[in-house]
Parts: sequence; C-alpha cells; structure tokens
Amino acid sequence: MLVHLSVHNYAIVEHLDLELNAGMSVITGETGAGKSIMLDALGLALGDRADSGVVRPGADKADILASFDLAAIPEARQWLSERDLDNDGPCILRRVITAEGRSRSYINGSPCPQGDLKALGELLIDIHNQHEHQSLLKPDTHRRLLDEYAGSQELARQVQLAAQRWRQTRQELERLANAGDEQRARHQLLSYQLEELDNLALGDNELPQLEQDHKALANAESLLSACRLVLEQCSEHDGGNVLSALTSSLQRLSPFNSPPGALSEAVNLLASAQIQVEEAVGELNRFLDHFDADPARQQQLEERLDSIYTLARKHRIQPSELGALQQQLFDELESLNADDQACERLSSELAAYARHYQDKAAELSQLRQGAASQLATAVEGEIQRLGMPGGRFTIELRATAHSEPHPHGQEQVELLVSANPGQPLKPLAKVASGGELSRISLAIQVITAQTSRVPTLVFDEVDVGIGGPTAEVVGQLLRRLGERGQVLTVTHLPQVAAQGHHHLFVHKARGSDATRTAVAHLQDSDRIEEIARMLGGVDLTAESLAHARKMVTTAQS
Repeated sequence: MLVHLSVHNYAIVEHLDLELNAGMSVITGETGAGKSIMLDALGLALGDRADSGVVRPGADKADILASFDLAAIPEARQWLSERDLDNDGPCILRRVITAEGRSRSYINGSPCPQGDLKALGELLIDIHNQHEHQSLLKPDTHRRLLDEYAGSQELARQVQLAAQRWRQTRQELERLANAGDEQRARHQLLSYQLEELDNLALGDNELPQLEQDHKALANAESLLSACRLVLEQCSEHDGGNVLSALTSSLQRLSPFNSPPGALSEAVNLLASAQIQVEEAVGELNRFLDHFDADPARQQQLEERLDSIYTLARKHRIQPSELGALQQQLFDELESLNADDQACERLSSELAAYARHYQDKAAELSQLRQGAASQLATAVEGEIQRLGMPGGRFTIELRATAHSEPHPHGQEQVELLVSANPGQPLKPLAKVASGGELSRISLAIQVITAQTSRVPTLVFDEVDVGIGGPTAEVVGQLLRRLGERGQVLTVTHLPQVAAQGHHHLFVHKARGSDATRTAVAHLQDSDRIEEIARMLGGVDLTAESLAHARKMVTTAQS
C-alpha cells in the first residue's frame, strides 16, 4: 500500500509530506485548496504524462516521491526482482520535472523510463475519477470491465495474440499465393537458364586456358612461315645464306698461319658464329618437325569459346561472370522452392493457429458467461441501493459477426440498463442520464474494485451528483472496501467523509508573499468540525456539530 507521499514545488504545493495508513482515508477541503492536486502529483509518480506547467512558479523543478509497502503485492515484488530493482525497504517511485519541461523517473533510486513507472504503478494503485463514467459509453470499456471482474485479462491477451498470429500468417500466405503465377513463370525461366549453364559446364579456370590455347593455334601459320624464312636465310637459300657466307669468310682467312692478334680474334668470332647459326638451324628444324597445327583442335576451341561468348551476351554479362551468374540463379531458384515449401508450412500453421484461437476463445467465452451474470447481479443490487430502486442491469454477450478469429474473442460485450421499473433494457448510452450514469459508474467501480488484486484504490470525487441517503450508502461502500485494503477518497459529501477511518484536511496556508497547500490529519473534535462545516457551511452551530458527531459515531459502530 501507499505509505508516504512527498510533493515539492508542484502546482500550488510548495512542500508536502504525507504519511498514509491502511483503511479508508477521506480527503476533504475547500474548493481550490488542492485536494485533487495531491492525486495528480501521485499520478505523475505512477508514470502519467507531464509538462513544464506543473512546476510551481519560481521553482526550477517539481519533485514527487511515493513510497509503497509491497508486503501484500507479490506481483510488484516479482516485477522489481526481474529487473534487479528490488531492495529490502519500501519501494520508492520518484518523478522530477524541470521548469524547461524535461522529466526524469526513478525506481528505488535507479533511473528508469517513464513507461516502467507506469507499468509498476498499475500493480500498485487503481485510480477511479469522476470522468471515468464517460468511458462507460465505449464498448471497449464494457469488455475490459468484464474481463477484469472475471480475472480473464491474461486469457483475453492470449486470445488477442492468437488472432494476431492467425492474421499475420494468413497475410503472408496470401502474399505468396498472389505471387504464385508470377513465381511459376520465374521458376520456369530460372530452370531453363540454369539448364543452359549446367549444359555449358564451364570449369573454374577453363576460359583463360581456352583463350590462351586458341591464341597459340590462331598464330600457328604465321609462326611456321617465320621459321621457314629464317631457315632459308640461314642455310637453304641458293643465292646465298648465312652459313655459306660464314664458311666462305673462314676459308678466305684460314691460309694465313700466323695472323695478327686482332685478325685471330675475328676468325674465332666467325667460327663461333658459324657454330651458333648451325645450332639455331637445328633447333628450328626440330621445332618444325614436331609442330602440330591441328586444325580440328583449333575448330573445337573456337566452337567452345563461341558457346561461352554467346551465352554471356545473352545474359549481358562478361564471359568471366558466368560462374557467378549460375550461383545467383541457383540461389534464387532455391528461394522460390523454399516459398513453395513455405506455403505448405504456412497453411499448416494457419490451421494450427485457428485451432489454438478457438480453444482459447472458447475458454474466454466460458469465463465471460459465468462472470457476466455475477457482475450484473452485483451491480444491479448496488444501483438499487444508490437511489435507483427497481433499476435493472445486465451484461449482454452477442456472438461476433466475424467468421475469422477476432482479437476481442467470439462475442461483443455490452452493458444494458433499465433505470426505472417497467422500462425495457437498453444500451447504457441510450438510457442513462448524467446522474444515473454517475451512479452506475460508481456501482461498477465499487464492485470491480472488490475483485482487484491492487490493494490501494483511489476515488477522486466519484460521488459528484449524489446526495442524501444515497451519499451515505456510497460512504458505506467505500468504507467496506477500505476494510480489505487501502482506499483514498477525495469527497465533498459529509456522509462519505464520516465513514472514513482517517481524515485528511487540505487547506491553503497564506504567507506574506505566496499561498501554499497544506494537509492536516484531523482527529476527534477537528474532524467533527470539518464534517459540520461540510454539512452547514462556515458558521458552525450546535445542531451541525451534533449531527456531525452522530454521523462519525454511527460510522465507527
């Protein structure tokens, strides 16, 4: 439960430190004194949105701190433990809002996102306000109230998730099915193109070797002609050749037995040249004897290269890129094959999700059916006590018109009411006046709060538009709730205030330069005077004091 609330520089509140207890605490005070401001500040500590306008004029920031005893809230303790935010003492939620509009959030001293404050806050406090009855006109609220009362929120969430999975799976299946014709055509084309590439069977390094061999064979005729011409010039030309010229030269110089040194060197060089030319001629003859031009091999190479180049042109790529293209086409074909398999898998999953949805939705429907009659009976009893004698209330569950899984289950939930005897049951939005709607809202809030796992309930002026004997009934209802946990009630009705276990009085303290909000715990005579003021105005009379004292005594007994 909430054990301490500290508010600094928020709106007209300068400094406020408030200790709170179990039971029903009523909060009263003059109009504009700041009763609801306290609860607004608490809402910020629980993750509500805020802006810079909440900071007290002249201050640089607003600082709000709320401390909770989690002994009776295992869900909150588990939430903190899962995030390593738990500690041995009370749980402390803190919110700081700067005058520039920046906001910082803390849980047990650790910075956290604002959303974490809100998530944890929903486990700690349930706040009902005077505007909540407007939401009763929305079908979503009807369904939420019933599921909360039935304790089927988690099952409703599972139904919603099952419907979402079913819808997502169907959309993916439809996408694949709609692309079926196009994919089949693409599959056929890829299969044909891959068959061409497979038939080509191009090796990893085959193309460079083919081009090298082809180049050599294409130059064979020129090479042979060059070799024959050199042979002719070196040794075979009848009109004169290199060898014959060298032989003739050596013969002319050989008669000289002792030639001078320079001439001797020339003779040696000519003899060496003769030997080298003879060896070159021998090598050329051996090359010509063993050279095989092989026109058939050349034609084979040309045909192979033509097949490669033609297929590359067909795909508008370089011949060297054919291997990468083959792998790319293969991967795409595999992907299309996977899509075919995916269609089968998705069809199976779709049927499984539909069965899972039907099981969960049927279970949810059963819980709703059982809870609807119980909740309707309880609310009907309360609205009759709240000044609507003969009023009837029921919860209608109508099967949805959807043949496919619906996120909200198999039925629509609608609240029906008959405010006066003899009138037929009609939708709430078409029957209830503002006052009746407020009473029905209060009855629903009180009944559903009894099944809430949240130990702290806050009611912010939910009794607006109610008076007389009905107000006393409202006070009794809230006191009854306070006996099972903690209830904070902002009220302007003395009949409700008298029912409280504790009484907090909010008032304005005026200083020399500013006005601030203060809160006092009222005891005994002070409390009786405040209730008497609520009964009869500023001037207290013996009658109003006696009446107030009797109201308090009666409530306590």
